[in-house]
Amino acid sequence: MPKSRFLPLFILFSTVAIIPALGQKVKYKDIFALLNTKQYDQAEPFLKAYLKENADNSNAFLFMGTIYQDKVGNDDILIQTDRAIQHMDSAILYYDKTLKLLTEKELRKNKEYYESYNKRDLSTGEFGVKLDYVQFDLEKRISGLKEQIDKIKMVKYYFTQTENLYKRSQELFLTVQTAYPGYREMYLRADENTIKNLSALSHRFDSCVKAFDNYKTSLSNYGKNKYNQRWDLRSIDNFKNDGKETADFYKSEILIWNYKTFSDEALNIIEKDVAPLQQSLVKFDVEINKLKTKLETDSVSVKSDLHKLAQTMPGEQLKKFDPAPMPADVFAVKIADLEYKSVMVENKKAHASDDLKVRLEALKGELSQLNKIDSAAQKLLARNLDEDIVNYQQFVTNTFTKGDILKSYAHSVKEHISNEKEKKTAELAFRTESMNWLINGTDSIPLFTDHVKANNKFHPLVVTPDKFTSGIMFTDSVSGTGYFYSITPSHKPDIKVSFPIDKVNMREKRLSAIHALAIADPNGQIFFSLLYSDRKDKAGKYPVTVAKIYRSDGLSWSSNLVLDFIPTEINFIPDTGELIVKSDSGTTARVDKNGKLMAN
Repeated sequence: MPKSRFLPLFILFSTVAIIPALGQKVKYKDIFALLNTKQYDQAEPFLKAYLKENADNSNAFLFMGTIYQDKVGNDDILIQTDRAIQHMDSAILYYDKTLKLLTEKELRKNKEYYESYNKRDLSTGEFGVKLDYVQFDLEKRISGLKEQIDKIKMVKYYFTQTENLYKRSQELFLTVQTAYPGYREMYLRADENTIKNLSALSHRFDSCVKAFDNYKTSLSNYGKNKYNQRWDLRSIDNFKNDGKETADFYKSEILIWNYKTFSDEALNIIEKDVAPLQQSLVKFDVEINKLKTKLETDSVSVKSDLHKLAQTMPGEQLKKFDPAPMPADVFAVKIADLEYKSVMVENKKAHASDDLKVRLEALKGELSQLNKIDSAAQKLLARNLDEDIVNYQQFVTNTFTKGDILKSYAHSVKEHISNEKEKKTAELAFRTESMNWLINGTDSIPLFTDHVKANNKFHPLVVTPDKFTSGIMFTDSVSGTGYFYSITPSHKPDIKVSFPIDKVNMREKRLSAIHALAIADPNGQIFFSLLYSDRKDKAGKYPVTVAKIYRSDGLSWSSNLVLDFIPTEINFIPDTGELIVKSDSGTTARVDKNGKLMAN
């Protein structure tokens, strides 16, 4: 092993060996051996003990200052800031004492202690230790330490400011977060206090960012240290779960929640989107109420106005923040109600009409509109109105005064519509049934051929919708009379004809075998009713009764005939006045204009 490797160890062991115990008097030259080899930890207790009894050794004070300055390098500038400053203050104190004691005489007397200051004199070229060299170095050290104290204070100040501002930013965020179940509620329920908190959060986080930038700058100005933090900004995507974890500002990678982006985006949505939409909801309701007043005052339909107004309904824009906005459901009820009332106004003429079909269609339209209101009212009632009232406080206050009135409105609409539907449904059943009958004085003539009750004297055999019906009316079980009625819109016939039939072959007990055919001329002025039995008579023929009817004069004639075939079709020849009777096989018979069967 080289001899140079043994020298420091030799000096150490030999020095320790010659230094007496702390309780004994210590000689400075013994301590200097440790100080000169920078073994400050071992030398410090001996040096402190020495200075208690020797307050005139400038070199001892110099090294005491050096020891404290050296300690600063081991201090954590963020965690042990006060201790580092204390060490620097102590170093300055001891350097200052050194300056006060240091003289030319001291340097000459103890020049071996100041060998580190041995320099060549540029004017003489000789090496030596000069007082001004040492003084300049000490003053420089003191100045540097004072500057370092200022720098570490700035580092600590901006670090603490950054940490505190971030904590205060997080506290503000948590205040907003705990106030609302989610983004939707925050946007919709935002009030002045919410806007104030979000604005403060944005500014506070801005200040936090600036403080961190100042911290990084001051840290760089301070010089060599173990810290070099970097922010890792995380966005707040999940309103209820994100933003809660605290940040460790002592780590190299600091996970930071981006409260600035969150608050700015929220403010932008609330102030530029939601707030104007909330106001537009109130304005839209005002426009609906204007149309309601117009309908009630002028008794006019507002359907076209409603259609135009519906194009401006703000519900669609609101769905960006609330997929199912309550005001949209309120508007749906109000609009459907006005549409129903408009339909009622439009149907006044229809209900005054004698045309049963027109009245029936009008009623169906009204019921359809009632179903629309009913569906809208059910949807509104199915909502959590307590939550909606909180979310849309401005809308509720301006349109219903308070939430209880909104609830009452929803229930009253539903109850009213249910009552209206019940009435209209009963009326619809009545009017639908009315379409199955003709009314002639006290008689009701069925317009259906199936399931005619046995006690009904009218037995329809043929019904041509909206034109005419023909059949047999039995006043008793033996005698029957053929009838022919026109079917008018009012279901009160303007053509009412009865005619004799073949009483032998067309009795009530043979009704299942009796059928009818009926036809009108193209102008609807001449009608024929042909009744026939599909059972042969005693002569092997098929009994037939033919009646000719004029719209203007009623019954022209009625003839009982017999045919060799079962009639399946009749045709009228206007030029000759003949009636052509055909069978499925193509066999024909001709009846002249007077009701006589013509020879083929």
